[in-house]
Amino acid sequence: MTRPTAKQALLDSSQKNFNQLVTIINQMTPEQATTPFQFEGRDRNVRDVLIHLYEWHQILLNWITENHFKHHPVDFLPIPFTDRTKADMNCKLQQCHQTTSLATAKTLVAKSHSDVLHLINHFSDTELFTPAHFDWTGNASVGNYCQTVTAIHYDWAVQQLGRHMETISIQEAR
Repeated sequence: MTRPTAKQALLDSSQKNFNQLVTIINQMTPEQATTPFQFEGRDRNVRDVLIHLYEWHQILLNWITENHFKHHPVDFLPIPFTDRTKADMNCKLQQCHQTTSLATAKTLVAKSHSDVLHLINHFSDTELFTPAHFDWTGNASVGNYCQTVTAIHYDWAVQQLGRHMETISIQEAR
């Protein structure tokens, strides 16, 4: 996936990949959508995948809000997590939502997706894609973070759900 260099391209790729994700989920029967994944991995079902996306939206929204709008410096990942402990954070986020329903997860991720796109619209192309334009982004750009949390993450989710549907198809063919 090529990285966009303009706001509209970022918005378009994010929306396109999100739409693809929603289409896959909407094509699932209720049984397929709630069947546990039959392959190894942190996420065990569709809800877990959606919650993962939602929680990463929250991380991005909080990071930008605190640093840019409130001028309160915070790291991208919430304390006490670092890049080395990101996997632990992801597991903790998943565990916190074990009682969240699939319907609620769908609602949460749709709202947070919309919130992220609205936030992206706040920035100019220069603000989004100039590395280190803001001191709180380090050597990266805000757009790089936004692309990772939206389009790239949605592509990962589509792959997870595609793998799930392949596994179900193989089992049904037996």
